[in-house]
This record gives sequence, structure tokens and C-alpha cells, in this order.
Amino acid sequence: MGVHETIDHENRERAKFREMKQGTAEDWAIIGGEYRAFAKGLPDRVLDHLKLLDGDFGGFPVDRLEHSLQTATRAHRDGRDEQYVVMALLHDIGDTLGSYNHPEVAASIIKPFVSEEVHWICQNHGAFQGYYYFHFLGMDQNARDKFMGHPHYEACREFCEKYDQSAFDPDYDSEPLEFFEPMVRRVMEKPLASMYAKAIAEE
Repeated sequence: MGVHETIDHENRERAKFREMKQGTAEDWAIIGGEYRAFAKGLPDRVLDHLKLLDGDFGGFPVDRLEHSLQTATRAHRDGRDEQYVVMALLHDIGDTLGSYNHPEVAASIIKPFVSEEVHWICQNHGAFQGYYYFHFLGMDQNARDKFMGHPHYEACREFCEKYDQSAFDPDYDSEPLEFFEPMVRRVMEKPLASMYAKAIAEE
């Protein structure tokens, strides 16, 4: 089946240009159709990538997937809305490819689908989480202080205190990934803001 799928993909109609400046309306109609179909698969790709955290402990008491599930479960059980819970689930998804800037990776993924506040929490949670351990690594425990006075400072501090730093309990009864899949699909169904939003609108 995999071979047939590859052949089918290779035989799909494609644009004719060799440089973008040579493109025609017909070319971009083809690309636009492919883009809309590809964009709809984003939740599946995100969930598949999240699964890469399974079994990756990095020295922590729980693996990175369990930490993500536990963070999201705690937020959900505390009555947070779906945007917030999905952010909690995906906040460390950047660990695999963004070892030096994982919050920014996760924040970029969720940015089109969440409020400015939820995006800000995700983007900056690394500095706030550092309050609990930076001093053990010779770093500035109070790195979060540079954000003092920001409108979302308290929201980010609360996220780390209530859900993130506390989500390393091997005995906690987290919900499975399947529990959160419908939320991920609903939140990522349509971007709230994106320069490409018009391109994915159905004709």
C-alpha cells in the first residue's frame, strides 16, 4: 500500500514553474488545493510528533510525554478552556528539535489558534519555570523578573506554579493522549489569525 501511495503522490498534478516569479494562476490553484488538504492534517502531525516524547526521560521522574499529559490534565481538571489545555499539552513539544529554545517552537505551532495571552504563556514559560531550578545550574533563578509588569506575567507564573512545575508525579492519574485528541483537533481546526488564513478558505 505504501508503494501505491507514493506513486499516487508522484502522479498528482503539479505546478509547472521553475522559479516562483514564473508562476501562473493555474499553478497556484494547484498548490492552493494541495495546501488546503495538507493544512487539515496538521493536528495529526502535531499529535504524532508529541508521541516522540514517549519514553524520553532526560533524567526526570517521568518521561516528557507523561509530563505533557500531566500538565494538560491538571489544567483541564482545574477548569481551563480548550485553548489553554492544548497549550499545556503541547508546551514542551519543541524539546526534540528546539533543545535550546523549546518554548518558542511550541509557541510558534499554537500561535495561529490561540489567544495572545495563551501564546505568550507558552512562549515565555521557560524563564518562569526556571524559577524552580535555574539556581541549581548556575543560572539566574529570577530570570522571569525581566517580564515584571507585563500584562501576562501573573498568568505565566500561575501556569508554571499550578500545572507545569508540579507535573512530575509518577503516581498522578493523567488522562491518556486520546482524551486530548478531540481538543487538539477542535483548537487547530481553523486559525484565528494567520497570513495564510485566506489561502485555506474553501472556495
